[in-house]
Formats: sequence, structure tokens, C-alpha cells
Amino acid sequence: MILSPQKLTLEQWDGHWDLLARQGLLRPEHCGPLSRHVSDGDTRLLALRFDNSPAALQLWNLLLTEQDRLWQWKEGGKRLVGTMKDLGTVPVMAYSLDDLVAFYPDGAWWTPCVMEMNQQLLQIADSLGIDESFCPVRAMLGAFVNRNHFPIPDLLICSVGATCDDFSAIAQRLNGLGFPILWWEIPHRRPPEPWEEAVQIGNGLVAPASLVSLVRNELDRVRSALSALAGTDLDDLKLQAAISRANQVRSLLASLNRLAFTATLSPLPALEVLIAQMLAIHFCSDLGKTVDVLRALLAQAKQRVDAGLGYGRPDDVRIFWVNPPADIKVMNLVEDYGGRICGTDFMFTHALDPIDLDLPPMDALARIALADPMVGPVCDRARRIAAEIQRFGCEAVVVCRIPGASHCATEGSLIAQYLRQTCELPVVEVEVPSLVDTTVHVFENRIKALIETAKARRRG
Repeated sequence: MILSPQKLTLEQWDGHWDLLARQGLLRPEHCGPLSRHVSDGDTRLLALRFDNSPAALQLWNLLLTEQDRLWQWKEGGKRLVGTMKDLGTVPVMAYSLDDLVAFYPDGAWWTPCVMEMNQQLLQIADSLGIDESFCPVRAMLGAFVNRNHFPIPDLLICSVGATCDDFSAIAQRLNGLGFPILWWEIPHRRPPEPWEEAVQIGNGLVAPASLVSLVRNELDRVRSALSALAGTDLDDLKLQAAISRANQVRSLLASLNRLAFTATLSPLPALEVLIAQMLAIHFCSDLGKTVDVLRALLAQAKQRVDAGLGYGRPDDVRIFWVNPPADIKVMNLVEDYGGRICGTDFMFTHALDPIDLDLPPMDALARIALADPMVGPVCDRARRIAAEIQRFGCEAVVVCRIPGASHCATEGSLIAQYLRQTCELPVVEVEVPSLVDTTVHVFENRIKALIETAKARRRG
């Protein structure tokens, strides 16, 4: 049965859920109504509009039940690994061992949005000296202190070195509060000197072999800590199996992105595409369910494309979006204004790229870690964005600035300048706070002006 694509409010989804359950299109015992999450404090759901497919419902339920899942894993005897900042590397290692579950406490940066500030996480961070001059990831500090959002991990691992200054400061504050952290260093990625051995690290990037060796040695320390926590050796065979499963997630996401960004009509809204991409980072604490959800989303997208169904109009302006928004509601708003997201860089593109299975697993993981767009020169990231813009035929660019984020102070402007010159497209920089409501008119004016500029360029 092909459902005509439609965005539903939370209230509308409840009635739609009953209809889908009666028609046998979903399994109620595994996928309850979205509205039940509001009582858990996720009040921002009341302001969003959701895709009406059973696959989208599975996606949202996977995302919104992670906290419960972590407590269940903990009570069931699993050891929890909090992996911070590297966004996509250490979790692959952790999921090599059956007794470990990895998650990113960093994800608390969205809590002020999803819970509409009702958990006071930013206020707790303020009281600890981490004020609004830092980015919203400071909410993580509040989450550790009030212990309401996830179990305290049995092991905390954080990358340090060529990382966000804000995050490094917040993680150090966390360590000082009595949450010990295993630090591993990720160096600044640089081009090889003429006399140095060079290696390919993914996505056309090249780095000195010495940097790869350094990262591999650092990850070996992480490997030893994970083995000790699980009480079993993390050998290459286990790593290879986990890399294969991670690549399955990355392959599904690549296919989903390609359909979402290239079909005549978008088979999925931008909001669901954003949430789906976030699964690549740590699989929402359940690798098996993540694969199932992505398969369902991809099947739904293919079905709609084959039937000529989708969102928007063929002439909607094709927008490339840079950086994740602090308020996910803006994904709805851009489409309301006549835009269509047809390319993204949410700061973790290395978590979407396949990991090389032909290399020794620790070498492969070291190379993919070094391919992180946030640890190298901004020009590397800008060049990748430009290539993706060309690949997907984007007509305009939004560079989303994160309030207080140290890397956004100049990086966003440098990317915007590069894209204006290289791609000759209209580019707008916008700052999106954790709740966009108070500045929504400014946001609307900026996005609508961008769309009108892109349409004027079409006319010549």
C-alpha cells in the first residue's frame, strides 16, 4: 500500500497511528504513538510536523526511546561507553564487543530544543561557569550533573587535540567534577611535506603516514581500555565484523541521501533526513534496530520515487545546508518557505564514508578518524561541500551558525566566502538558537530572500 506523502502534526499522528495499526501497516507492540514522548518532556514535538510513513514513525521512536534503551542495557548487564567528540570512530570499536554499548553524551546539545528548555540544563552549566559564550553542547554538563537523561557511563572516552575549543573546555570541566575521562589525541590534519610518505585517508584526502601511525597508536590505547572493560580481547576479527556492520549503515544512508537529494520530488522531508543521518554516529545505541529502520526508510523512499510521489514541487530551490541546526524545527520551516534540502554537511561526513575493509582494521579506523572535516583545514571541508553542491545540482547554500560555538566564529564565513567564489551561488549565514521561535521572522526573511535570489538567477 502506497501512502500519499503528508506532513502531520503530533495530534494528527495519533489518529493516523490508529489507522495504520488497524490496516496492519505497523506493529503497535514495537512502535507506539509519538505523543507518548511528550509526557517524558519532549515538548518540542508539539511544534514539529512529521512524515506520515510507518518507516518515519520507526525512525522517531528509535531516536526518542534511546534513553530508556540505555537504562535497559545497563540493567541487563551491558557496560556503557560514553564516546565524546570523535563522532563516528570509537563507537565502531565499542560495538565490536557484545557486552559494550556506546553512545554520545554530546547528543545532549539537542536536549534544550527537544525539551524546550524545561530541564534547566543550560542553567546548570551556567552555575558551573560554562555560560552562553559556549555552544549548546554545554547542556551535556547539566545532563551529567542532574543524571536524568542517560546512565552515567562505565567508561568515558574523549578525543582531544584538533577539536572544538568549547568542547575541550567543557569535557575538562566534566573531568574535574569527578567523571574521569580517557583522552586520546587526534592531531590536526595537514598535507604531507614533499619528503614525507603520504597515504590516502578517504574522500580524496591525503595525510602523512606519520599522522596515521600516531592516531592508530592512540586508538590502540582505546582498544585496550575497551577490552579491559568488557573482559575480553578486542581482536582484529571482531573489529572487522563491526566495520562491516558500520559500513552497512553508511551504505544505506548513502542510498537514502541520493534518493532524497536527486528525485524529482523529495521522497522524505528534510527533518527525517537529518535524523536518519544522525544515526550514523553511534547507531542510537542499537546497531541492529538502526539497520532495520534505515532499510524501512529506504524502501519507503524507493516506493514513493517509483510512484512519482513526494514533497514540494519540482521547481523548489535546491539548498545545500552546512552544520546541524540547534533547533530541528528549522528543517520544517525551510520547506514551508519553498526550499528543498538537496545536500548536507552536518560536521560528521567521515561517519558517512565507507571504512576501507581491505586495510588492517586499526589502520582503517585511524584513517577515517583523520578524515573528520573538523580536524583539518577549513579549505578541505569547503572543497568537499563544493563537490557535493555540483553533484546534487544545488542552487543556494545556508551556512548555519551554532550560537557560541568557537569553530563557527570564522569557519562559517570562510566556507561561505569560498562557495560564493567557487560555485558562484547565493550563500546566507544564519544563526539558529536552541529555540528559533523568538527569531523566526528574521530566519524567515533571510531564507526567503535566499530563495528569491536563486530563482532570479534561474531567470538569467
